[in-house]
Amino acid sequence: MRLNELIRQIQYTQIVLPKEEVDIKGVCIDSRNVKEGDMFIAMRGTQVDGHNYIDAAIANGASAIICETRPDTISSTVAYIIVPNAQAIVGKIATTYYGNPSQRLKLVGVTGTNGKTTIATLLYELMRKMGHKCGLLSTVCNYIDGTPYPATHTTPDAITLNRLLGQMASEGCEYVFMEVSSHALAQERVGGLTFAGGIFTNLTRDHMDFHETMENYLKAKKSFFDALPRDAFAITNIDDKNGPVMVQNTRADIKKYSTRSIGDYKGRIVEIHLDGMLLEFNNREFTTMLTGRFNVSNLLAIFAAAVELGKEPDEVLRVLSMLHPVSGRFETLHSPNGVSAIVDYAHTPDAIKNVLGTINDVLLGRGNIITVVGAGGNRDKGKRPIMAQEAVKASSRVIITSDNPRFEEPQSIIDDMLAGLTEEQRKKVIAITDRKEAIKTACALAQKGDVVLVAGKGHENYQEIKGVKHHFDDKEVLNEIFNS
Repeated sequence: MRLNELIRQIQYTQIVLPKEEVDIKGVCIDSRNVKEGDMFIAMRGTQVDGHNYIDAAIANGASAIICETRPDTISSTVAYIIVPNAQAIVGKIATTYYGNPSQRLKLVGVTGTNGKTTIATLLYELMRKMGHKCGLLSTVCNYIDGTPYPATHTTPDAITLNRLLGQMASEGCEYVFMEVSSHALAQERVGGLTFAGGIFTNLTRDHMDFHETMENYLKAKKSFFDALPRDAFAITNIDDKNGPVMVQNTRADIKKYSTRSIGDYKGRIVEIHLDGMLLEFNNREFTTMLTGRFNVSNLLAIFAAAVELGKEPDEVLRVLSMLHPVSGRFETLHSPNGVSAIVDYAHTPDAIKNVLGTINDVLLGRGNIITVVGAGGNRDKGKRPIMAQEAVKASSRVIITSDNPRFEEPQSIIDDMLAGLTEEQRKKVIAITDRKEAIKTACALAQKGDVVLVAGKGHENYQEIKGVKHHFDDKEVLNEIFNS
């Protein structure tokens, strides 16, 4: 693609061109991936400044550089485009380079603290079962009509994102469902994309290490709905106090869903069990293999999105009843001696509260809950004591252990969690640093009719320690214990 075509949509303060016309063969934000004829965009990140790698990019063959500060030394064979904010334009550059793929797709974004993966994944599975070619961009894995592509972030960087969307469009996908993280919104990774619709799940404390305040976190989420076009839909959860706030400035068609008040999409639980529920949505009953009050909200959002995309309500509910829970999201396992275990990705105070609330709704005091929980290292420290409090309030026993300690000492993280508990609450708690031993201990404490909740890692099959990912899968450990 010609350079002048690629930068036509962006604002720049200065441009330095070589004598030869520049043809761009690729776009990169990592100098190590630059090949002959590529454009390198030097962005200032939280950890690394891309301006320090401009020379490396040129050495690898870059023919154009987008940067915020003009380098002291200019190569006569390279184009330099100086912009006020490289982060703000990378999405537009990527979208243009890959031929505006989102305009050839019906792209639906899901944002909020909890529920994004379940909603995006089940929408993808629902629409595929209804005969459509679909794409999925999620925390667990990316899919192009059934073919998996590994996911490293909840929302990929703008270049990877547009490349995947371009591939989805080329392979005939009609719908794409994606998780839109607050990081991606703050870093403008979805800039330049055209969305057919957006879904808001809920907003509770998370990612304070990045956003610093709840106000910043809310603003990042709200910016997604502010940017939706007039012909899109904006589906919001009015059971969450931030639901109306998210859509107050949107141009999109607002649709509300609720389990407690009047909305366009209304749902309630008729019966609830560990392995499923009987629900009523808009006066229609159906069964689901998912369980939990939080999943009623998730399923309502899925139902609403499918109907807004033109599907018949009765057919949507018929197919919804066939769908299985997403990997690591309230997955239930059973031992031969009558103990149940639940593996869930819950890693925020609100998620812990919701999952334990669901288990208590089912047990109704007829069994004990033994919870295994930890907190991730090098992340929001403020939520650690609150997570411990929520676990203790709704469990019979709690075992605090390691999650992904990353570069922190596991015991230090455990101490932060214990700091939120009173002396009386600590009597219900055991601290075991080794996660496998913690799960074994929980299973040993459990008797027939009890439930072991293993929270925090869900679908993850690794434990990250000192920069190394070691194989670790909560479900594997539980199956090994149950089968022995």
